[in-house]
Amino acid sequence: MYRTLVSFVCLLLLSLTSVLAQDTQVEMADRLRADGKIWVVVAVIAVTFFGIIVYLVRLDGKISKLEKELKK
Repeated sequence: MYRTLVSFVCLLLLSLTSVLAQDTQVEMADRLRADGKIWVVVAVIAVTFFGIIVYLVRLDGKISKLEKELKK
C-alpha cells in the first residue's frame, strides 16, 4: 500500500515537472544558439562528462586491484 502511494506521488510529480518545463523559454540559450556559442557549451559539458567517466573507470580498476591484493 505504502509503496503504491509513493510510486503514484513520484509519477505525479514527474509528470507535473515535464508539463511545466515546456512553457519556459530560456533567453540565454536562444542567444547562445544565435551566436553559435552553444557548441562551446556542449563541448565543455561533453569533456567534463567523459573526464568523469575516465576517472571512474580508472578508480574502479584501482579498487579491483586492491581487492585482489587483500584476498591473497
